[in-house]
Amino acid sequence: MKKLIYTIVFIGSFFLGTAQQTPAGPQLEAISIDGATAHLGNGKVIENALIMFEGGKLTFVGSAMTKIARRGTVIKGDGKHVYPGFIAPNKSLGLVEVDAVRATNDQDEIGEMIPHVRSLIAYNAESQVVESMRPNGVLLGQITPKGGRISGTSSIVQFDAWNWEDAAIKVDDGIHMNWPTNFRKGRWWMGEPRGFLPNKEYAKQLEGVKHFFKNAAAYDNVGNSELNPAFAAMQGLFDGSKKLFINANDEKEIIDAITTAKENGIKDIVLVGGYHAYKVTDFLKKNNIPVLLQHTQSLPVFDDEDYDLPYKLPKLLTDAGILVALQNGDAANFQTRNLPFYAGQVVAQGLEKEKALQLITGNSAKILGIDDAYGTLEIGKSATLIISKGDALDMKGNKLTHAFIDGRNISLETHQTELWKRYMGKYDGK
Repeated sequence: MKKLIYTIVFIGSFFLGTAQQTPAGPQLEAISIDGATAHLGNGKVIENALIMFEGGKLTFVGSAMTKIARRGTVIKGDGKHVYPGFIAPNKSLGLVEVDAVRATNDQDEIGEMIPHVRSLIAYNAESQVVESMRPNGVLLGQITPKGGRISGTSSIVQFDAWNWEDAAIKVDDGIHMNWPTNFRKGRWWMGEPRGFLPNKEYAKQLEGVKHFFKNAAAYDNVGNSELNPAFAAMQGLFDGSKKLFINANDEKEIIDAITTAKENGIKDIVLVGGYHAYKVTDFLKKNNIPVLLQHTQSLPVFDDEDYDLPYKLPKLLTDAGILVALQNGDAANFQTRNLPFYAGQVVAQGLEKEKALQLITGNSAKILGIDDAYGTLEIGKSATLIISKGDALDMKGNKLTHAFIDGRNISLETHQTELWKRYMGKYDGK
């Protein structure tokens, strides 16, 4: 018993002793960034740019040669690059701190069909993992529940806040579901052959989803004595106030998922994963379906596929006219900080660098429905941006000097940077 108590006290003191940096206060003075190269997030670049913002909003984005008075604090941007803050969709950031410590894992609730479970109220704004996103320029995220068939409802937050109320920028934006797989991996421990086997339960699972959709569409709480929370949460999918994010990868899964959702009156659908989406691009274009692709740094799933298929998928879909953004998929939360480098990797596959940038800025904002305020550097939008010494899509160049969320100059210090400085001093003296 004493050992258990000591362990709990140690874990608690560890987290308390390494708390997140204090969130920045509101922007009180205008800021002008003069002379940097501005990457707007919509495919455009302004060399020798002038960017000014006040009250958390961009007030000028244009050439530094424009005869206009610089306002407030002036940041010299010579040789530097300015980008919109990067956006991380479909992640359980702030819901899991340490995978091996069950008490810090709040990403999955009990049940298969639980659209009414809201991730936002469980979001930990003081997460060290969330804090570690900022030095690489990842400033916004869609906090997404995991597990089950219908996992729950996500919300979109900014990564510098006191609590989840302060963090939220779009509440209950979408419902996330995992479509039944047409194939599954063989369970070798049960004597099944290794590799992929047909999922004999697929038809039954598909019928279960259709039944739930139909009941949710028919649900009307008027006159009912008891509220059905799951069906009530689904109503936003039918009136267009929420998006349905469907995780599906195989061609049949993709077609079945989108067709079933459309037939049941669901208006706004986003495909998540989409590993074989390049095989059904005409279908996706016809139904106006955007795709949140898995990150690029992964191996092909099947032996007969191109070795570089995961690397070039974003370009294949972009060239086909599909709206594409990148998400970190099933990789660990902490790896989300590598989001800009996943985008940079697509450049090596032939995609223009500014289009690659859109995969984590402008395109992400459009898919998540926050492009009215975030994702690009345009007058009137939120001053959520970063300043880097070099190319932010390259590990060598991604060295931030400043980061702003809604005009607030946020800290770039984390537990990792503190350790880096501590041990750099130790070994530099050797």
